[in-house]
Amino acid sequence: MRAKPGDRLIIKGHRVGAMVREAEILEVQGGKGNLRYLVRWSDGHEAWIYPGSDAVVEHFGGRPKTK
Repeated sequence: MRAKPGDRLIIKGHRVGAMVREAEILEVQGGKGNLRYLVRWSDGHEAWIYPGSDAVVEHFGGRPKTK
């Protein structure tokens, strides 16, 4: 999962009816297979997170890269 500051991190609930959580990515640290993100949740709380398989990155800005 590749992300950059300004992108959104979306974490889907594990159970039926569970809330979807969204956060703005503020900083990305680490290398391949060991990325962690500093995020600001919708309630204003900031935290470091190691996203799991339930996380999706929504990219903002720029245009898709072409080969």
